[in-house]
Amino acid sequence: MSPTNPSTHPTPPDIIRAAYAELIVTDLATSRAFYHGVLGLVITHEDDDAIYLRAFEEYLHHSLVLRKGPVAALAALAYRVRTPEDVEFAADYYTGLGCRVERRASGATRGIGASVRVEDPLGFPIEFFHEAEHVERFTRRYDVHGAGAISRLDHFNVMTPDIGAARGYYEGLGFKVSEDIQDEAGTTYAAWMYRKATVHDVALTGGDGPRMHHIAFATHERHQILHICDHLGAIRESDKIERGPGRHGVSNAFYLYLRDPDGHRIEIYTHDYYTGDPDNPTLTWDVHDNQRRDWWGTPVVPSWYSEASAVLDLDGNPRTLVEREEPAEESVTIGADGFSYTREGEPQPEYKLGHQV
Repeated sequence: MSPTNPSTHPTPPDIIRAAYAELIVTDLATSRAFYHGVLGLVITHEDDDAIYLRAFEEYLHHSLVLRKGPVAALAALAYRVRTPEDVEFAADYYTGLGCRVERRASGATRGIGASVRVEDPLGFPIEFFHEAEHVERFTRRYDVHGAGAISRLDHFNVMTPDIGAARGYYEGLGFKVSEDIQDEAGTTYAAWMYRKATVHDVALTGGDGPRMHHIAFATHERHQILHICDHLGAIRESDKIERGPGRHGVSNAFYLYLRDPDGHRIEIYTHDYYTGDPDNPTLTWDVHDNQRRDWWGTPVVPSWYSEASAVLDLDGNPRTLVEREEPAEESVTIGADGFSYTREGEPQPEYKLGHQV
């Protein structure tokens, strides 16, 4: 796959940001206790089949849908587009790519206007929408925030076998690369791509796919992430903490990875950086650099590399996985995550903004 040529292909939709995820869960009550009871997300609506949630600063109807089903999986990742016309652009664009396209009437997902869902070239169910119901924004409702208040949905992370092809596809949609991980042979192991002015709206992780690695919510402060850890410890559910807390090298963000009751991975994330200038440079990391995944050099648990959520097609059937042919990041690490620091007398990788030398 190569980046879309705009002179020979319909106009891509103007994507604003990652907007919501729809997850299939097997027990709504148990999931409610985690997402609302522990993480504190606001419930906009719930019924026997689904729960619609949002974070405190969000005013669209939801940023997460939990829908009851027999097998835990990803049902859709949704991007908001700039205008209603961009929904039509999305339909034309993906039809031109030869992808399956499904038009959805207003209200097909509660709170969302007319939209288009597609099976994208990477095998993921992706929705594009503009119109959405507005609800109360809880920015100043400090009386209900709690110590672990979550602000907003930040990004998606997906596992796909060919990062070069995936990167080209997203660049065709107007995404830019903030950071990536490569080796000396030029193999790309992961890439972080953005539309809003932060490090990413979607991260591409090399591995068997399509699978969903995680969805991430942002907080304002690190102490809010630490409170979530304390909360889980207090209710004796600290085994839901898979990794962290820590600080990433890539993105510079403070992070925590949790596994929900069905095993879906959720990241809580804060303190990345601004990428909104048109000449924002790309930072490339060496896959051998011990600080790429954790700035403190803390080992990464093997499950973080190997496990991810199944993905459904538009009919609700699990997608068949395609194996990654190039090396996966876990296969080039030593121990749980890797490589010792380079020190005087050893080869020292040098990094400059925009490229590695």
